[in-house]
Amino acid sequence: MKIAFTTSGDSLDSPLNSTFGRAPKFLIYDLESDEFTVIDNKQNLNAAQGAGIQAAQTIAGSGAQCLVSGHCGPKAFRVFSVAGIKVFYSDAPTIAVALEQYRSGRLSEAHAADVEGHQA
Repeated sequence: MKIAFTTSGDSLDSPLNSTFGRAPKFLIYDLESDEFTVIDNKQNLNAAQGAGIQAAQTIAGSGAQCLVSGHCGPKAFRVFSVAGIKVFYSDAPTIAVALEQYRSGRLSEAHAADVEGHQA
């Protein structure tokens, strides 16, 4: 199973980004192989609108079955719901800590967006 994490870096020690749609990058971690890839999200960093929807489509296209992020807006959350991608919120300082929270069952699945959207 693949998990998407919002980040600004290229490693497991990188910070977990608190925003979704305008996160600089997504780290896609494969639980089965313990390997990851990083996807750049620069096309959405300065988007006037639609960043969350486009970023959610990128995550769906990556094959990830869930997302761990600081926050997620309503339009992106709807895309995830339709795609069957579970969303988890975390305030972990790094991806490694968020991954451990996920693996140990300390993250609860979100059932709604937790921000209004257009978060900078």
